[in-house]
Parts: sequence; structure tokens; C-alpha cells
Amino acid sequence: MTSGSIATERPDVSRSRAAARVGFGPAIRSEWVKFRSVRGWIIGMIVAGLLVLLTGVFLAGNGSIGCQNGPNSPALTGKACLPPVPIGPGGEAVSDSFYFVHQPLVGNGSITIRVTALTGIYTQGLAQVGQAPPPAHKGLEPWAKAGIIIKASTRPGSAYAAMMVTGSHGVRMQYDYTSDVAGLPGLASAASPRWLRLTRSGDTIAGYDSADGRHWALVGTAHLTGLSRAVQAGMFAATPPYNKATTSLFGGSDQGGPALATGSFDNLGLRGNWPAGAWSGVNIGTNKLTPRSPGGFRRAGSAFAVSGSGDIAPLAPGPLSPIPSTTVEEPLAGVFVGLIAVVVVAAMFFTVEYRRGLIRVTLAATPHRGRVLAAKAIVIGSVAFITGLAASILAVWLGLPKERNVGEYVLPVSTFTEVRVIVGTAAFVAVAAVLAVAIGAILRRSAAAVTTVIGLIVLPFLLSVTVLPVSVADWVLRITPAAGLAIQQSIPNYPQLSTNASAAAGVYPLTPWAGFAVLCLYAVAALAMAAVLLRRRDA
Repeated sequence: MTSGSIATERPDVSRSRAAARVGFGPAIRSEWVKFRSVRGWIIGMIVAGLLVLLTGVFLAGNGSIGCQNGPNSPALTGKACLPPVPIGPGGEAVSDSFYFVHQPLVGNGSITIRVTALTGIYTQGLAQVGQAPPPAHKGLEPWAKAGIIIKASTRPGSAYAAMMVTGSHGVRMQYDYTSDVAGLPGLASAASPRWLRLTRSGDTIAGYDSADGRHWALVGTAHLTGLSRAVQAGMFAATPPYNKATTSLFGGSDQGGPALATGSFDNLGLRGNWPAGAWSGVNIGTNKLTPRSPGGFRRAGSAFAVSGSGDIAPLAPGPLSPIPSTTVEEPLAGVFVGLIAVVVVAAMFFTVEYRRGLIRVTLAATPHRGRVLAAKAIVIGSVAFITGLAASILAVWLGLPKERNVGEYVLPVSTFTEVRVIVGTAAFVAVAAVLAVAIGAILRRSAAAVTTVIGLIVLPFLLSVTVLPVSVADWVLRITPAAGLAIQQSIPNYPQLSTNASAAAGVYPLTPWAGFAVLCLYAVAALAMAAVLLRRRDA
């Protein structure tokens, strides 16, 4: 009896030990066989890729831009409307439009001025043909600006350094479009003027500010590479268009119109080789899509009043962009639609085994439960990554030419950035799939797992671009897995831009890799919880 009993137990122990010794490779191979043996899962992934591709390409070509060179000129559409886009010293597309009161400065020298006021007007909407223009309102855009500038030439996109007062951001030193340094806070007024100074020494421009004209503080230093001996320098004024964004349950809207800023200056001081002639005024950077600015200047003795519209800043997509522009990630807008299909497949990859009672077989073959979870995560993550990568490459390849054809300017980025956007989108889909597997292991119900993952990723984004105020949306996109979408952002979030820095414009509060790290942390935490529950709960 005893020996018979022993003889019958040994094979069970042997099989148990053999199962326990099943390596990680065979576990992955087993899960891959399960995945490819279910036709519905393969079809689901193919559908997900097609949704990403077709949605992105459709949205890329679903637009029309029209223009007219004059009242008697034929109407133009598409590429014919796109004016030349200035390129800054760093290779980025820029907006370089302002009113410039200038003289040549030859060699080293300085310009000093006192700003006693910055005022502005704006309209809500554009004048319609045959109708009176909309009424003007007093007010300043936050990044309305007026001050002094040293510029390589009057050519849009040329190097510059400027000291300025702004509508809501105090004194700033800005140079070469992307650099911004804060100076004295507050708005300039007759009771509280701001003194500004720029000094040139070769290629180096130093910016100073003062509250009284006697005690000066260095704000910043700019090195303008290749600056010629003769440059243009003087006073300027600019303001982006008025814009008011509203959000609602059914989407967002923007109301805007032209704006004009006026800076009041006096106590002009010049040192160096300046001509004795009169000051010249010119509108910089007007084009056929931008109405000619009503800017100009008046001089009364030693006092100047300079008015201008436009902006001196990097070009960014959004309702305030002076040129219809888009980004390399725009054709990837369909990732949301495809993501839902990926999440459904990924969640079912685990939950279906509970529903059909197959989990017991799986755990008997691979008793190490954490290994089962890891194998499923690797398989579904790899399949989702390949699907997302193929769809992203095709969407960008087919979508960007369509956007160019309808008249949008694709903002230039480096090859590394473009690769990061495409591969990052695939990685985002893959990590979301892993998160869905982990949630499926925790909840054991397909519907509950799919709803949870969509509620963690898709819902926060939709609320952020439709309902939530910007300040709340900023935090939602920092602390939820939707932060991972920042991996798609190709244009930096420049703080000196008067754009609505929101996800609707492709701008996220976190940097691309920081946002992606937030999504990864959620996936890791969910996997850890699923591993613990798998060990504690019965199959």
C-alpha cells in the first residue's frame, strides 16, 4: 500500500517540479500562442491600427484655407495662400512682426530709454466686407510689448535682442525668439516708469533695467553669433491678437480679433556711432494672410509714441498663430480611437481566462503567477507597440502631405524629435495595453477593466480640452495616465507665447519624457498590485 502510494505520488511531484522549472521564455511563447490562436484578438489589433491611420489621414486632409491678394484678385486656396515663413537663428519657424522705429548702429554702442506707459486696444472679430468694423475696446494682451531692440537687419527671422515692458509679465529681455529672461515686475506708468538699456560689444548684447534711471540691474546677456558691424536699433511695439477661449461640454471655441499696442517713451539716450538723421519707421513681417498693421510712431520733442501689432516669438500652432501651421504629430490624432480597440483586446487577454475557467490550466502549467502576468504583459505590449508603430509611420507619411496641400505650414523639427514622436506614440499605446492587462488581472471583468483604463487615459484628456478650466486641466494632465500623451509634443511649450497652452493645441504641462514617465508609473503600480492579488487569490 505504502509503496504503491509512493509510486503514484512521485509522478505528480515530478510534474509539479517540472512545471515550477518552466522558464520565462516558454511562458512568453505559450502566451504568444494563445494570442495568435484567437482570431478576434488579431482582428482587433488590425482594426486598432487602421483606426489610427485612417482617422489621422482623414483629419489631416479635412480642411481648407483660402486667401486673396487684393479686392480684385482671384481667390486662392491651399499652398498658394501660404506666405514665406521666417526661420530664426536656431532653425525654428518664427513670428517676426512688429513696428520698428530704427536707425543704424555701427560698431559698439548703447541705447537707453524710459517707458512711461503701455496701452492697447483690440476688437472682437474682423471687419466684414460692406460692414462697419467691430467696435474697439481698451485693453492689453498679456504679452503685448514695447521697448528697445538691436536687430541684425530688418529681414524677418534675423537675430535680435530686446528689452521691453509687457502687458502682464513685467520687464523682459528676449532674444533670438526662444530666450526669455524676467526683469522688474509690474506695468510701466507715469508714476512708476521703467528704464531700459541695451549695450552692444561685438556679438554680445547686454540688457539692463532700472526703476529710477540711476540704479541699474543686469537682466541678461545674449550672444548673437555672426552679428555684422552695422545693425539696426531703436524702439518697437507689438501685440498678439486678442483671444478669448471658452470651453463647453461639446468642445472649445476661440473669439479673437486684431490688437494694437502703444508704448510711450522719453529720455532717449544714445552712445556710439549713430547717424544724425531722422528716425525711420517700418512694419516688419506683414504678409498676405496678415492684414497690414496700423502701426506707426509720433514724435514730440524728446518723447515718442510707437504703436504696433504682431509678435516676436517662436511660431506655434493654435488660434493665435499668424500663419496656419501644424505639427508632425497632428496626423496621429487618431491614436485615441485606436487606443480603445487596443485596450479592449489587452483587457480580454487576461479576463477571458477567468470567464472561461482557463486560468487554472495556465497556472498549473506555470505555477509562478508573477511570471504568467509578466509574460502576458510582454506579449500584449509587444503586439501593441508593433501595431502602433506601423500605424504611426503610415499616418505621418500619408497625413503630412495632405496638410501641406490644404495650405498648412508644418513646423520644422529635428529628425530625432520626429522619431521620438512616432516611436513615442507606439510606446504610449504599448504601455496603455500593459496597463489594461494589469487592470484586467485585478478586476477579472472585461467591461470593468476597459471602462477603468479608458476612464484613466481618454476621459481626462477629453475633459481637459472641453470642460475643465485651464488651471484644472493643467493638473489633470500632470497626475493622470493621460500625461503620457506629452510624448507626442514636438514643439516646446514656450512661456512667452500668447497661446492657449492646452492639450487641444498639442501643448502639455509636462515635458514629453516626464509625461510618459507618469503613464509608466501607473502601469508599474498596476502590475505590482496585480501580482500581489494573483498570489493571494484563488484561481
